[in-house]
Amino acid sequence: MEFVFVVPRSALFPECAPHGLAVFGDEWSGTRFDDVVRTRGFFVEREYAETEPSLKQIIPYTIVMRGEEILLLARTKGGGETRLHDKLSIGVGGHVNPVDAIDPEDAGRRLSDPLPAATRREVMEEELEVTGATRLTPVGLINDDTNAVGAVHVGLVQILELLDGDARVREVDQLEGSFVSLAELRERAERGDRLETWSSLLVPRLDHALELLERAPHGAQTTSEPSLVKPALRP
Repeated sequence: MEFVFVVPRSALFPECAPHGLAVFGDEWSGTRFDDVVRTRGFFVEREYAETEPSLKQIIPYTIVMRGEEILLLARTKGGGETRLHDKLSIGVGGHVNPVDAIDPEDAGRRLSDPLPAATRREVMEEELEVTGATRLTPVGLINDDTNAVGAVHVGLVQILELLDGDARVREVDQLEGSFVSLAELRERAERGDRLETWSSLLVPRLDHALELLERAPHGAQTTSEPSLVKPALRP
């Protein structure tokens, strides 16, 4: 039985929910999102959460950049999530599980924000092998309530810059990956090339999201080791 991290829809979106990318600082409050995660988040059975739109499962959705190129992933039939087979994605990530809430320095203590550990687990330990210094910047929320799957999920969109290293797919039985230019990504999106829903919504707004890398240097966390630390969110 799998448990996943959720927040009440009413706490995250008390008035109206965004469609597509809502950029922190411009269109959405990063500090309010952080507060909702810390004070209203909890774990529930995934089977229940998948059919309960009053709850939003939070998915850390991390875009990996090397210079001006973005890592494009193809999810093969070896992956566990059948709904994503043969789909292309620019986001690395998955569900937040109870193991992500365990304090690594005190196993008896629960963390109020399990998203950093979930990001580290998914990106660094499970899906990719990352080398060199990195910088992680949260840029916004991705949401799509137009279908049953999107109605019960929301993504924390983050950009992981590879400052002097590289990244390659670790789960080669489930994923294929290559770095592509923004121009190629736009061409794929325009011709409807099997991008999964969140990625297809993100690609047209990537320029706006990437502006945060220059506009908000204090909102990012740089590490010299291949690991991730929770960065400060934009207000």
